[in-house]
Amino acid sequence: MTELPARVDRDILGHRILFALRTIRDTLDCSIPEAIDIFAARYEELRRDRTDDFAVGPEEYGQGFYS
Repeated sequence: MTELPARVDRDILGHRILFALRTIRDTLDCSIPEAIDIFAARYEELRRDRTDDFAVGPEEYGQGFYS
């Protein structure tokens, strides 16, 4: 799999979901559902490995975002 740019992690950590999804789609040339799956997997990795780097807690993350 193609490595994702570092800005995807920065966007995920910064709660910039749409920017992260767009970069994933542009980088991997994938569909929206595929990008959401990749985003979710990366989010879980970051939440596990870099919990303190998130701009918001897990309860707040994704509020107002409907996919």
